[in-house]
Amino acid sequence: MASTVEIDGHPTWVEDRGGSGTPLLLLHGGLSNSDELLNSIGRGLSESYRVIAFDRRGHGYTADTDADFHYAGMAAETIGVLEKVVDGAAHLVGWSDGGIIALLVALQRPDLVRKMVVIGANFHYDGMVPVEMDPDSPMARELGKAYIERSPDGAGHLDEVFGKSLAMFSAEPTLTAADVAQISSPVLVLSGDDDLVSLSHTVALYEALPEGQLAVVPGASHALPLEQPDAVNALILKFLGAAGPPQTLFPIRRARPATA
Repeated sequence: MASTVEIDGHPTWVEDRGGSGTPLLLLHGGLSNSDELLNSIGRGLSESYRVIAFDRRGHGYTADTDADFHYAGMAAETIGVLEKVVDGAAHLVGWSDGGIIALLVALQRPDLVRKMVVIGANFHYDGMVPVEMDPDSPMARELGKAYIERSPDGAGHLDEVFGKSLAMFSAEPTLTAADVAQISSPVLVLSGDDDLVSLSHTVALYEALPEGQLAVVPGASHALPLEQPDAVNALILKFLGAAGPPQTLFPIRRARPATA
């Protein structure tokens, strides 16, 4: 059920699909909206979890303000949804910017995080593959069309949202591997093999996480959850449903330290 909820004094579009399962909060990508995840991976996840999603300020059905975009503010919005809508801890499944926000929430409020799945996420802006963000490219036109169909701010506000987003992408986030190493929650790092985030950076994120797991999906891009929702759901459901750490026949990274 969709509704509007006041988060930090700002009317925010939220969809709560209900159910008796553990809460799972979907976090959409930058210049995107919650529908993209709800209509791709959300359907399969709703069978086992109480799936909740919200559109961040200036995205989807939620209006913008005059303020610039910053990941810290987006993390604060997410914490507000966890406290006011979820009313406690949830699994976080974040795509792109949503994955970055999940990492920030886990650092600030670990009490609100169960397990996390981060898809195509970078912890530092230099982890992105340099590409030309052309407002007239097919991808940008598709994002713009989706924005215009949903935004209460109207088509004329699209250029401002695009500009604020690009400014943020070029300077944030600025986490270090040492910062990431403070995250104690189990985290599944997902990536396409031709992702916008470099493979080396994705591996660095995985290696920094004390309870990290890694899956690189072949034949996939940064749009992985839209391209291969069934494969993504299978990985997510297995990860979230596991009772404890992975049990493997030949552990290397996860081998227990030798005792004296």
